[in-house]
Amino acid sequence: MEMSTPKPSKRNFKSKLVLQITFPIILFTIVTLQISKNISLKKSPIILTSLPTNHVELPTNYQELRPKKVVPTKCDLFTGEWVPNMEAPYYTNESCRVIQEHQNCMKYGRPDTDFMKWRWKPNGCELPVFNPDQFLDIVKGKSLAFVGDSVARNHMQSLICLLSQVEHPLDISPTKDDNFKRWYFESYNFTLAIFWSPYLVKTQDNDPNGKAGKTFVGLFLDEANEAWTTQINGFDYLIISAGHWFFRPLIYHEKGEFMGCRYCEIGNLKEYSLSYGYRNAFQTAFRAILENENFKGKVYLRTFAPSHFEGAEWDHGGDCPRKSPIKANELNLEGENMEVYTAQMEAFKEAQSMAQKRGLKFGLIDMTRLMLVRPDGHPSIYGRPAKMNEIWPSDCVHWCLPGPIDSWNDFLLEMLKSEEKIFH
Repeated sequence: MEMSTPKPSKRNFKSKLVLQITFPIILFTIVTLQISKNISLKKSPIILTSLPTNHVELPTNYQELRPKKVVPTKCDLFTGEWVPNMEAPYYTNESCRVIQEHQNCMKYGRPDTDFMKWRWKPNGCELPVFNPDQFLDIVKGKSLAFVGDSVARNHMQSLICLLSQVEHPLDISPTKDDNFKRWYFESYNFTLAIFWSPYLVKTQDNDPNGKAGKTFVGLFLDEANEAWTTQINGFDYLIISAGHWFFRPLIYHEKGEFMGCRYCEIGNLKEYSLSYGYRNAFQTAFRAILENENFKGKVYLRTFAPSHFEGAEWDHGGDCPRKSPIKANELNLEGENMEVYTAQMEAFKEAQSMAQKRGLKFGLIDMTRLMLVRPDGHPSIYGRPAKMNEIWPSDCVHWCLPGPIDSWNDFLLEMLKSEEKIFH
């Protein structure tokens, strides 16, 4: 007897029909959501911005989520963060011949080395570490001069140390004065110079009260210092900077006459703001460059690099003992640092506008904010031999070599490379 196949009931048939319709819908929904998720992740990385501690944490797979081939339309080199660079430093205090004693931190026993091992990482792009071969190829047959104070000289020495990986320059200075040095890279016909002018304008020592030993520096705010203005003709690049000397007691002159002072508290002389003298000095310096018809080079302003005295003033035991950078969002530019930075930028923007009419190019190496968060790279007490019963002020103004100041040349090279692309 043959067994017949039972007919499906209406209830079973309906259940199967529901499953056949529902399953594809669910599957389609899952696939669609996954595709949408993937597209969203590829468009932009996950960035957490609402943490109450102001510290930004990224997911562990952040590098995988970042866009692979997205090129930003505009990159602000000067906005970013200091990140570890274990390959640094690229020279030592023994391999570089031009490090001055007061910046030779390793020679005088600084015990930590982490302050050397950082590089600047701009937001949304990369800033390559200085390449000495590339730099020398660009400046071959050219010349570059620094104008400013001892921090400008510190910068020049950093550049020489980095370039010494390729070639040690010849000292062709016309004088033994370290404030007016010239170096020559013979294989590249490249000349490097420093012109000492901490105020950029003409100066003289004043003693308006007639008291012995109480001397104020007088600044002629409308007359540029000829010690450098007569030397820049023929230079292809000029890096101008100044800052820390303006924090001293000063007498201001205009049109050859006393007009007031800063930090002097002298009788009926008018007291001016710190920014007044600073802004006017830069305006005069820029005007001297623009009015010099024999100067055809490119001008860079390197902005003020703040000092980092903590605990007290420089002459009352202040020191800079930190051993690592501060997060960029944990310290604001304020007070006198903001005052001089603002004055400097105002003078620069005016000059940049006038330079366009003159056919000159003015560029900006904006170091102020990113160096504000580098209190770890100063010589402190390691810029001289330790001696019993002898106390010297800590140096929280200059920078150890090797050290953070080496990164300034990362910016300089990147700007020179951009300029080369424009003209080629």
